[in-house]
Amino acid sequence: MNSSIISFIRIPRKTLRPSLNPLSMMQPTAIVYFLSLCGFLGAATVNVTFDNLQKLLSTALNDIQNNVDANLNTLELIRRAGYPAEAHVVLTEDGYLLTIHRIPGGKNSPVVFLQHCLLCSSAIWIIIGKEKALPYKLADQGYDVWLGNFRGNTYSKTHISLSPSNPKFWNFSYDKMGTYDLPAMISYVTNLTSKPVHTYIGYSIGTTTFYVMAIKRPEFAKMVRVMISLAPVAFVGNMTSLLRLFAPYTSSIEAILRFLGINEFLPKNSVLLYLARVGCNVDLFTQQICGIIVFLINGFNDEQFDYPLLPMLLAHFPSGTSVKTMAHFVQGVSSNKFRAYDYGREKNMQIYNATIPPDYDLSRITVPIALIHSDNDWIVNEKDLKILRDSLPNIVEDYRVPFPKFNHADFLLAKDAPTLVFEKVLEIVKNKVN
Repeated sequence: MNSSIISFIRIPRKTLRPSLNPLSMMQPTAIVYFLSLCGFLGAATVNVTFDNLQKLLSTALNDIQNNVDANLNTLELIRRAGYPAEAHVVLTEDGYLLTIHRIPGGKNSPVVFLQHCLLCSSAIWIIIGKEKALPYKLADQGYDVWLGNFRGNTYSKTHISLSPSNPKFWNFSYDKMGTYDLPAMISYVTNLTSKPVHTYIGYSIGTTTFYVMAIKRPEFAKMVRVMISLAPVAFVGNMTSLLRLFAPYTSSIEAILRFLGINEFLPKNSVLLYLARVGCNVDLFTQQICGIIVFLINGFNDEQFDYPLLPMLLAHFPSGTSVKTMAHFVQGVSSNKFRAYDYGREKNMQIYNATIPPDYDLSRITVPIALIHSDNDWIVNEKDLKILRDSLPNIVEDYRVPFPKFNHADFLLAKDAPTLVFEKVLEIVKNKVN
């Protein structure tokens, strides 16, 4: 069954949003304790009075709410930047409804499709603003720009028969994103525009899922003329990120969360994230604490981190995914393999007819691929990158960002991302397609 068009949607400028009142259901002392443990508040605030706490939180909330851009969705951000914007809804073969966003080009504009990272949404591409963001630069050069959204994130939490409250809705990992989501979105775009995808640009897991599609669904990969991999993720056995600490306990953590009925990982409206957004907005010190957390995952680069961007970043990231997706990603740390989801020996036998999951055979990918990577990426280690490089048969560009401290998050968020990364991306888009 091919993907089909469900509807074409233009989202109104005023959209309903959930109420920002989860704190009203919690004791003030518990809130203070949580914030102090996380380093969001100084030690002296542990004995703060209820009135002072209310004032502190109120100030932080006002700062967030008064940041107009932080309260806009992807379409509203694009329109505020002065570009036309559209939303389209696509049906996958297994029943998920995915929203994809578009900055339309002219009648003959080449199509460029961008796919976001893990726990992200289409908004991650544009939050650094009009003069910097890659989609705007592509639009300025006359391309028809499309921004995908994977199942389970803020913009793709609907299914034809399953509710997000049903655990079955969340029974997916990045394997299904590559097997069903990307084919549905790419075939939709090519059918609508009557053109192949001139360039696919994936960032982080947006690269992982493309590799899965190109291996398992090559007929859809053939619709793409060239693929650009920003911070390419396949093998992660040598990562130095804080995420590595969870690898030995992946199965246990996943089992506990499922027992507790938790199948969604870090949804945008969770109380924990609400508190983080408040805490990271208190003052410069707490912003720096939050920056350190970002660095422990992605790599340290204080020089390129734009602290005033934190309210925008936390307004759109994380955007949620399934617990199973996170588990699949972390499984790769322990196995040092790029392979299908590991269900355990017994269930693996039922599903794969083998005790271990099959590897994804990267040698089968025929699409020309450009790799863009950096030295200080704590998720994409040089040793893992070498394994990927040696496995891909058709690399047309191998570009190392010329800044030693450049980390995993910097590819879209760094102050100098436009000159260090986007100029190279635009060059490849222009020159690498015959």
